[in-house]
Amino acid sequence: MAFKKFTHSSEQLKPDIRYNSVLVSKFINGIMYSGKKSTATRVMYDALDIVGKRVKDVPALQVFEEAIGNCKPNVEVRSKRVGGSNYQVPMQVRPRRAQSLAFRWIREAARGKKGKPASVALAEEILDAYKREGTAFTTRENVHRMADANKAFAHFAW
Repeated sequence: MAFKKFTHSSEQLKPDIRYNSVLVSKFINGIMYSGKKSTATRVMYDALDIVGKRVKDVPALQVFEEAIGNCKPNVEVRSKRVGGSNYQVPMQVRPRRAQSLAFRWIREAARGKKGKPASVALAEEILDAYKREGTAFTTRENVHRMADANKAFAHFAW
């Protein structure tokens, strides 16, 4: 019996049109609502245009990549049941999950800014993450702080 090699969906993902970046393409898919990819693409490109205007000396794509990198967590806490008690055990985060968490935190922080167009809110959150501040970066810091506080339970890691 021959087994088919498992391939991740990201291997088939095509880079976006403007920046030729798979990372931008993944993020566009992440911010998409109800299959409206053209709307998500427009929001993302408008946000990167705003970022490009505000940060003159660095290309917008590089700012976006650094913002994602700044929001990626290294460790997180996961619940583990040991002998009738639940412990918050700090564990290493795999690179793919770290990227997913960074995407989610930036997306949710931008969506939480009410009263602004989506592209403006997204641009502000990307710039904040690039400068190591803002809601998404604060979420990352809180996750790291929680893992540090629970490092006594690290020996329960599986």
